[in-house]
Amino acid sequence: MTETGNRLARVAGMAVLGAVLHTGAAQAQNPFDVFNLFGGKSAAPNAPQPANVGPQKPASQQGSSAAPPWSGEDGGSGHPTMTAQAIREAAANFDNCVAGFWPDAQRRGISRDSFARFTAGLSPDLRLMDLMDSQPEFTKAIWEYLDILVNDNRMARGREILAQYKPQFDAVERAYGVDRYIIASIWGIESNYSTQMGDRYVLNSTATLACVGRRQNYFKDEFLTALEILHRGDLRPEQLRGSWAGAFGPTQFMPTAFKRFAVDADGDGRRDVVDNPADLIASTANNLKKDGWQSGQTWGYEVAVPRGFDYMKADRKQMLTLARWEELGVRRPNGQPFPRGGEKAYLLAPAGAEGPGFLMLTNFRVIMKYNPAEAYALAIGHFADRLRGGPPFVQPWPRHERVLSRSERLELQQLLAQRGFYRGTPDGQFGSLTREGLRNFQASIGAPADGFATGEMLERLRGR
Repeated sequence: MTETGNRLARVAGMAVLGAVLHTGAAQAQNPFDVFNLFGGKSAAPNAPQPANVGPQKPASQQGSSAAPPWSGEDGGSGHPTMTAQAIREAAANFDNCVAGFWPDAQRRGISRDSFARFTAGLSPDLRLMDLMDSQPEFTKAIWEYLDILVNDNRMARGREILAQYKPQFDAVERAYGVDRYIIASIWGIESNYSTQMGDRYVLNSTATLACVGRRQNYFKDEFLTALEILHRGDLRPEQLRGSWAGAFGPTQFMPTAFKRFAVDADGDGRRDVVDNPADLIASTANNLKKDGWQSGQTWGYEVAVPRGFDYMKADRKQMLTLARWEELGVRRPNGQPFPRGGEKAYLLAPAGAEGPGFLMLTNFRVIMKYNPAEAYALAIGHFADRLRGGPPFVQPWPRHERVLSRSERLELQQLLAQRGFYRGTPDGQFGSLTREGLRNFQASIGAPADGFATGEMLERLRGR
């Protein structure tokens, strides 16, 4: 199994961040998609709006009009259900597959009329097979993504949102104890404040993925849950538009996450996380609260790591008190003390010894349950601090370093494996096993064991 084989990351855009930052195999509520970093549909400027209203054309055509068709080729995972022949055979049986879900739908309380009405016209969107099994070429470093996500325009819009919906944020903070700035940050980064929510019909996407390709059992649950949402009347079909993997709404709920966390904050009988700000804000807060959010605490601190530091201690498993980190020479770069020295944190060094360090508290782990990419959680926490009026990060990033290409990452893993440092299956995507292997190699050659993959480290592995 590859390092990323079991990771259900929040969408294609954030998978890039996860790979750049060597994420582990944590799971999130949305398996593949969060938002599109570089594009999206426009929405009304002053309120949450659906990205595109309604299934107004055949379900097979739902999605971007510029989207390319299925390539017709085998998927990149090597999974037997992702061969071109298996995809075609499953697609030919799509209608029978969907009809076969009726007994399960009935057990969930969905009426025969609702099942027939909402499944009518669905057809397989095989372009999803390419998206599911793609091997994207990652070209952005963490500092470049932070530049994109935490910018002046997004911060200005975030402050407008916080002012416009102040009563809703006030009520949610009282009820759930979740920081309004974190909620506003998630809203801004997930969908750029409702302007980039995706335009595929969720029911059609989840039906396709439930009947074709790998992870069918996972998406069967998402499909049936989407039917429950429509049958119950929480949302209308035209509101269920989102990413290719089925995430929808301004803060990108998967159907099963909606079922667990969505709340009717204003008591109108519907849990509308798409167009109702009260429900949207409260549901996102409920999600974080149930995932373990600690009221009145921050997510973490930027820290300066001393030269000669043993970066083998920079590991999620090494939770030390802030006071102990101070004893090890780790300090806040502005010289301020940690407010509560007894809190426990782990050290994250996303750009190695040449970049800033971060001590991550419990709430950072909670954000990572929303999306398991460390870069995502760092962007959320930092954006929230900036919305609160906090400063940019103090220390510089090593902007002279370049991100390794996928072929270079694959080669790095293979070379680590040849030398006995890597126990996973090389796949070109970095996770905890790659970071551990690279650290051990770096330690063996007397380099800072920070687990940061650079061109220089690749050259050292090549023996040049």
